[in-house]
Amino acid sequence: MSVRPDWLNRYLAGERAQVWHELRQLGDRMRAPGLAEEAQAVCDEMAHRARRNIEMIIGRLDEQGYRFHENNDDQTPTEPFAPPGPEAETHLRWLEERLGPLPMTLSSWVRIVGDVWLVGTHPQWRNSADADPLVFEVEGTRHPAGGIREYAKEEIEYWQEDEQPGPFVLPVAPDHLHKANVSGGGPYGILLPDGCADAHFVGEVGMPLVDYLTWVFHNGGFPRPTNDNAQWDVLFQLRQELQPL
Repeated sequence: MSVRPDWLNRYLAGERAQVWHELRQLGDRMRAPGLAEEAQAVCDEMAHRARRNIEMIIGRLDEQGYRFHENNDDQTPTEPFAPPGPEAETHLRWLEERLGPLPMTLSSWVRIVGDVWLVGTHPQWRNSADADPLVFEVEGTRHPAGGIREYAKEEIEYWQEDEQPGPFVLPVAPDHLHKANVSGGGPYGILLPDGCADAHFVGEVGMPLVDYLTWVFHNGGFPRPTNDNAQWDVLFQLRQELQPL
């Protein structure tokens, strides 16, 4: 690309799909001087928008009497959001030292958004935990000090012991069944190493991380249908005025 791209201004002007397409087409070549700074600026803006969306959703859920809790039998109350802690950058470096390059959207999320856990119960929508509520935790600021890093360290060691390891899947969330406190499959995660702009999210299906988040926010943070008509009234309120990514 001979001309310095104007990705951020185009993104802000509404050309989001085209900008993400161009970034993905470049792969890890967008880390070249003159491209990397502009690509990172787009990813950071995406993360700022995602954080505002999360804060709006949590505020609305609080107003509606939603109970945020762990995915256990006791439904232990928990905080739904933890902004980046002082060790966010350190944790990113720790991951990069062990796994190689991290996609820019992942690093932007860790530095700007933090950890989110929307699992809980809604007073008008009792099976809301069945709707695969948004969970995305990398730094682990909701957990005891070092807990999530120890978990990641164990997973990395298991991966490295494999004679022919494929890409590593960094766990970021329980699957939709475990969120509802039902035995299920493996966790959702991010494929690493990856030097591209947008991360590859691995859930029930794989897709770019921004596409996954767009789908989640389009559904107010609860993307899975639950066969409860109350879901649609709740989600209609939750998704109002959320910012596109």
